[in-house]
Amino acid sequence: MRKVLVLFAHPKFEHSEANQALIQSISDLENVEIRDLYELYPEFNISVQQEQGRLFEHEVIIWQHPFYWYSCPPLLKQWIDLVLEFGWAYGPGGIYLKDKYIMNAITMGGSEEAYSHEGSNKYTVEEFLRPFEQTARLCKMRYLPPFRIPGTHRINTEEMKDKVTEYRNLVISLRDLDDLSTLNPLS
Repeated sequence: MRKVLVLFAHPKFEHSEANQALIQSISDLENVEIRDLYELYPEFNISVQQEQGRLFEHEVIIWQHPFYWYSCPPLLKQWIDLVLEFGWAYGPGGIYLKDKYIMNAITMGGSEEAYSHEGSNKYTVEEFLRPFEQTARLCKMRYLPPFRIPGTHRINTEEMKDKVTEYRNLVISLRDLDDLSTLNPLS
């Protein structure tokens, strides 16, 4: 059984029914640790050594966040900038994340159709997430396809329930599957 680390970043968590439901759905799972970055670091003073220690202990990492301006909230970006240090995560001696699995789990206000070449955003979600994929590649990690819930402002209760169940099952699979290569790592 693998250890899964969920790095959760939402500056207005109390207003996000979707993220509340996702976090609640996995909060009771054995070997799954959820770190609410905005709760831990309200002043953005990230403990790099502590965060690196958490990464070192887990085989699977999930960046869970709302899709803010085609990226992530600022605290998660700062976490990436500070914690994934040269000589630790990448570059000479940067071996501590090698072969770990990582993915994004995102909630989006826009519809799936809006995130297409024909849609209002002109690019796919995968194209907008390329910096995360390249970060994983630089750190010699295995980037998995993102989990997403589109159209959160208009999603009905039954659709939300289905997505929450899908997320819980995905996290369980990431923890329990013998061979994660069946999940098609992108890098």
